Amino acid sequence: MLISHKESCWPPEMFLIGLLIALRESLGAPTPTAEDINLGVDWLTKFGYLPPSDPVSGQLQTQEELSKAIKAMQEFGGLKSTGILDEPTLELMKTPRCSLPDLSQSEATRRKRSVQPLTKWAKRNLSWRIRTYPKESALGHDTVRALMYYALKVWSDITPLNFHEVAGNNADIQIDFSRADHNDGYPFDGPGGTVAHAFFPGDLHTSGDTHFDDEESWTFRSSDVHGMDLFAVAVHEFGHAIGLTHISDMESIMRPYYQGPVGDPLKYDLPYDDKVRIWQLYGVRESVSPTAKPEVSRAEDHPFLPDLPENRSTIQPRKDEPDRCNTHFDAVAQIRGEAFFFKGKYFWRLTRNKHLVSLQPAQIHRFWRGLPLNMDSVDAVYERATDHKIVFFKGDRYWVFKDNNVEEGYPRPITDFGLPLGGVDAAFSWPHNDKTYFFKNNLYWRYDDQEHRMDEGYPVEMTLWKGIPAMLDDAMGWSDGEIYFFKGKEYWKVVDSSMEVEQGYPQSTARDWLVCSDMQSDGPGSESSRTGARSRHGQQDESRSENGYEVCSCTSSAGHLQPSITVHFSMVMTIFHLFTVALVSLL
Repeated sequence: MLISHKESCWPPEMFLIGLLIALRESLGAPTPTAEDINLGVDWLTKFGYLPPSDPVSGQLQTQEELSKAIKAMQEFGGLKSTGILDEPTLELMKTPRCSLPDLSQSEATRRKRSVQPLTKWAKRNLSWRIRTYPKESALGHDTVRALMYYALKVWSDITPLNFHEVAGNNADIQIDFSRADHNDGYPFDGPGGTVAHAFFPGDLHTSGDTHFDDEESWTFRSSDVHGMDLFAVAVHEFGHAIGLTHISDMESIMRPYYQGPVGDPLKYDLPYDDKVRIWQLYGVRESVSPTAKPEVSRAEDHPFLPDLPENRSTIQPRKDEPDRCNTHFDAVAQIRGEAFFFKGKYFWRLTRNKHLVSLQPAQIHRFWRGLPLNMDSVDAVYERATDHKIVFFKGDRYWVFKDNNVEEGYPRPITDFGLPLGGVDAAFSWPHNDKTYFFKNNLYWRYDDQEHRMDEGYPVEMTLWKGIPAMLDDAMGWSDGEIYFFKGKEYWKVVDSSMEVEQGYPQSTARDWLVCSDMQSDGPGSESSRTGARSRHGQQDESRSENGYEVCSCTSSAGHLQPSITVHFSMVMTIFHLFTVALVSLL
């Protein structure tokens, strides 16, 4: 029989308490508290197991319907199906989880609050962008970006979907870290409770958007049991963003409850049931075997996941490791918004804010597998604007990489570009006109990656680039919209489309990009690697470990002393020492 609080003459709260007390006493269960009852009914309504009560008639569910809703929740959550608010049920209700409801319309018997019907993207190339970052998180922006990249890569590795990061406002997947009510119908509730949600594919302006609760303590590779592993949650939410609903499988990443860290992003493999569900939507990525295990790679095989802090003060440079402060570079490139400086078999990486990730270089072959093991250097590198693949040049050959994996069929001859044999000195893609430029000796070529052809009238003499020397080491566009040319130990800056060097250049590459003072050297066996470099004013630069990174209290380009200005040098060094420490503490 349908009961309402009007017929019983009880207030709604007392009616619910009486209903559940009668139910639990009949089963010999402990009496629930009023707080437990409120939590249970609100929770069951919020996540689709109960329809909300009728605000006009005060109509409530029957005892049978309430018990049935609790049983459905218990079965979905992997609990014993008792139909009562026992301790395991209440404990699961208090577990951090995704904001989206659990049951589809048919599973919830056409309840009013239910998840959307199954949808998917009609296109295969999807853009993403982090619109707002965590305001009070131990994770830096670059770490958050890398974790989003890898969480999306989990899905693109096995499906025909491709994800690329964009800077504009029209991304398919907009990522936000928000608090409380943020005007999307799924308000956050502070630490614990609901931690994130994402909107299914579709035609709405919110379709694909993914929101994380900014009041959670987001972590990565952390021993903090109270933290919320950002990578694990992001993989789950991006599953929604491409069309997957919740599933009750205890092993599934799409289980709605937070299950803790899932391991290293570079080694994570989706559970098989999740693979089957996403394959049913989009099919299997070409060359992916449905039963094969992916090759497990190490963290240092991938260039885009920021290194975790570690104490490098005791690490000795390798014998063939170049001295970043006293060398020219074989190639320089912007890849995924970061700067890469290549020398010999090694490279250094700077974030988009020009923070040097580590004073120690990484090995090229351990990041980009597929280059010949006997290749001791590269000539030029650039990221292709059309598909964000990375192109390496050495001699008469070139290689194309998707992330850190070489494409099949490479290397190929550089004549594919219409370039003559003999190699290239430099290459970069210019967002100003979406063209790629190749340089050799005193000539340069302009190539259209979209049309796969060399523009007519090229090569042209370098004299059109006013102030740029011939025989370049390399060149790159940077996040400030300018172009930087590198040769020897110096670099030149060209503003916008002027094709003319800005006044005041060349400047020191080591000083402005590689965190070096003018006379510093950190190569194996160098004096500075043992006792610290002495500046031109006789001041000794200190080297120490700060937050896991080796820090040099060195002057930057802003710290140059002009002959016409009298400044106390020790004061200048103190200011820049404090600035450097503050900068590193933000990493």
